[in-house]
Amino acid sequence: QHQQSMTGPGAMTMTSQPQPVNQPAGHFIGQHMPAMSGLPAGQTGVVRQVGPAQNQMTMSSGQMNVVPGHVGVAHTQMGGMTTQMGGMSLNQSIPPSLQPCNLLEVKNILPADPVNCQDIDLPAGMSRFAPNPKVMCSTINAVPESQSMLGKLKLPLGIHIHPFQSLTSQECPVLQPRTIIRCRMCRTYLNPFVSFIDSRHWRCNLCFRPNDLPEEIGFNPQTKRIGEKCRRAELLHSSVEYIAPSEYMVRPPQPSVYYFLIDVSYNSILTGMLGVFCSVLLDNLAKLPGDARTMVGFLTYDSALHFYNLKSSLAQPQMMVVTEIDDIFLPSPNSLLVNLRESKELVQNLLEEIPKMFAHNQESDSALGAALQAGYKLLFPYGGRITVLQTTIPNIGPGALKFKDDDMKTTSQGKEKLTLSPSTDFYKKLALDCSAQQIGVDLFLMSSRYSDLSTIACIAKFSSGQISYYPDFHLGNVTLKRRFEKNLEHYFTRRVGFEAVMRIRCTQGLALHTFHGNFFVRSTDLLSLPNVNPDMSYAFNMVIEENMKDVGIVCVQAALLYTSSQGERRIRVHTLALPVTDKFSELYSACNVTAIVGLLGKMAVDRVMSASLGDAREALVNAVVDATKMYRTTMLSSTQQRLFCLPQSLQLLPLFVLAMLKNPAFSLSPKVTLDYRAHVMNLFKTVPLDLIITYVYPKLYGVHNLTEKVTVVINIYYS
Repeated sequence: QHQQSMTGPGAMTMTSQPQPVNQPAGHFIGQHMPAMSGLPAGQTGVVRQVGPAQNQMTMSSGQMNVVPGHVGVAHTQMGGMTTQMGGMSLNQSIPPSLQPCNLLEVKNILPADPVNCQDIDLPAGMSRFAPNPKVMCSTINAVPESQSMLGKLKLPLGIHIHPFQSLTSQECPVLQPRTIIRCRMCRTYLNPFVSFIDSRHWRCNLCFRPNDLPEEIGFNPQTKRIGEKCRRAELLHSSVEYIAPSEYMVRPPQPSVYYFLIDVSYNSILTGMLGVFCSVLLDNLAKLPGDARTMVGFLTYDSALHFYNLKSSLAQPQMMVVTEIDDIFLPSPNSLLVNLRESKELVQNLLEEIPKMFAHNQESDSALGAALQAGYKLLFPYGGRITVLQTTIPNIGPGALKFKDDDMKTTSQGKEKLTLSPSTDFYKKLALDCSAQQIGVDLFLMSSRYSDLSTIACIAKFSSGQISYYPDFHLGNVTLKRRFEKNLEHYFTRRVGFEAVMRIRCTQGLALHTFHGNFFVRSTDLLSLPNVNPDMSYAFNMVIEENMKDVGIVCVQAALLYTSSQGERRIRVHTLALPVTDKFSELYSACNVTAIVGLLGKMAVDRVMSASLGDAREALVNAVVDATKMYRTTMLSSTQQRLFCLPQSLQLLPLFVLAMLKNPAFSLSPKVTLDYRAHVMNLFKTVPLDLIITYVYPKLYGVHNLTEKVTVVINIYYS
C-alpha cells in the first residue's frame, strides 16, 4: 500500500483503530539544504522499545512476538556517557528536543505517536498566532542570524506551504472589509505580527517601513490594544481569506470550465479505463464544483480527433471527426463547450454512449499532442481545466514520441539524467502557452508499457496540473480499479481555484532561492497557478543575504489570489513568524525532522535531474553525515564527540534518509521502471509533507487488533 500513496477522500477502509506500530511520520513542511541519503517502509530488523511489560511488541529481523497493546515511546539512553551540552550538565534545564541521543546504543527510537512540528518559540502573546503546521511550516523553527551560521548548521532552511488546504472558518476566516490594508511599499497584507507605532501608524514586519493606520482600526497607544469596536480578524489569525474587490481583477471572474480529453485507442478499451471513467463521471456530474455558468466539453482521440456538439437545442450529441492532426482546427467552436445545466441530458447521454461507440475500436495509435492543441484552442478565451486520460505512448501527430533505448529500466549508472529528461520540448512549450491563458492540465496515465511519462508529464508540471499514474491498470485488478474509482470521485468533487497566482514575501534580509512543485515561475517571487487544489503543496529554499542580528523576528507571507468555482475573486493569506537566534542550541532544539526530510527529498529529485542518481544518493548520505559531525563539534564535549549522537529533534533523520534511499525515486533496484521512477519523483515535489513522510516510511498497523466496530482510514488518493 505504501506505493499507492496519499491525499483526499479517496480511501480504503480497514476495520480497526489501533495505534500505528511504526509511526514516526509527522505532518509538516519545509527548508534549504547542503547535501543529502534512505530505507523503504517495512524494512525488517527494526527494534522498537515498548511500554509496560504486559503490552509488548518486539520486532527483529527474524521474529515477531506480539502481546496486545501498542508501542510505547522510546526511552533515550545515554549508556554511561557524560551528558554535557556545550559545557552544560543535564542537571540544568535542557529542552527534551535538545537531549542528545546515542544512536549506536539506543535502537528503539520510534515514538508511538506521530512526530509533530516543534512549537515556535515566539515572544509572549505571539505563539498563539502561529499558522496550522499543515498549511505552512519551516524546516527549522528559528532562523540563524547569518548565512555563515546556517552553513555551519549543515541543514537546509526552507518553507513548506500547502496554500489551498481545507481549513475551518475558525482557522481561516473569510473577510470582506471595506479596505484591504497593505504596506504601501512591499504590499504585505496586515497580519498579527505587525507593530503599532502610535494611534495613526503601523510598522510593516517585512520591510519595517511605517504606514498610515485607517481610523477604523481603533488602536489605543496606552493599552497597546486594538479597539473593541473593530477587532480585525487579520490581526487575530495568521491565515485569512479576503473576498477581493474589483481592483484585484484583470477581467471578470471566469466560469468553471472542464474539458475532458479521453484516449479511446485499443489499449483504452482493453484495460477497461474508458468504461470506468465514464461511469464515475456520470455519477458525479452534478457534484462538479461550479455555479450556473459551469461549462463542460469532451474530445475523444485515437489516430483522429472526435469532437462533440452538445448544444442544448439538439436531440442527441453530434460527433465530428477530424483526421488532419498535423494542423488542428475546431470544426464548430461555439458548440464544443456548453453550459452544463442547459445541456445536462445531452452530456449524460454522451457519457453512456462513448463506451459503446468505441467498444470494438482496433486503432492502436494515439494523437495526444493534437488533442492537447485542440483543447488549448478551445479554452483560449476562458481558461479552465483540461483532464487527460491516456493509456499508451503518443506515437503520431504533434508531440509524437518513440521508445528510448533503455525503455524499461534505469540501471545504467550515470544515464538517469538522459533517460529521465524530456525527449521533446513540445509538451513544455504547450504547457507554458496554457499557463499564460489560465489553463491547467491534469494527467491520468494508465499503461502497462513504457509511455515516456517524464516527457508527457511536462504538460502538467508547467501548468500547475497533477499527475496520476496507474501501472498495469486492468479491470481484473480489483484493488487498482477501486482505487482509480475513488480517486476519480475525489478529483471530480474536490475544491478547485482558477486563474491563480501566489506571491511569496519575506522579511528584508532573507531571499527565496529555489521553488519546488508544479507551476511556472513568473518572477522571482510570483508563481503562476492556472489551477490550484487542496492536494498540491509547494516548497522553497531560503538564504540569508544580510546579518539578522538586530532583527528579533522574521516573517514569511504567502498570498494566493484565485477565482473560486462560484465565480468569486479571493485572496488567501498565510503568515509565518520565526525568531532569530545566534545560539546553535536553540537551532537544534527548533529542528523539524519531517520538514527537513521532505525538503531533502525535493532537493534530491533536482539532483537526479541535474546530475545523476548516484550523486543524489551520495548527497542524501552526506546530509546526515555533515549534520551529525557539526552537531558533535558544536554541542558535545570532547569525550562525546566519538559517539554517533544527534539531538532528539533529529534522531529520526538517519532512519528517514535510509528509507528514502530505498524508495523507488532513489532506489538502484532494476525493477523500478522509468515511468514509475518519474511518477514517484513528481510525488516528492508536489504532495503535502505528511504524505511524503508516510510514503517514505509507511505506517504499520497490527491486523491482529482489527475489530468490526472501528475503522482505520488509509488515504490512497495519490497513486
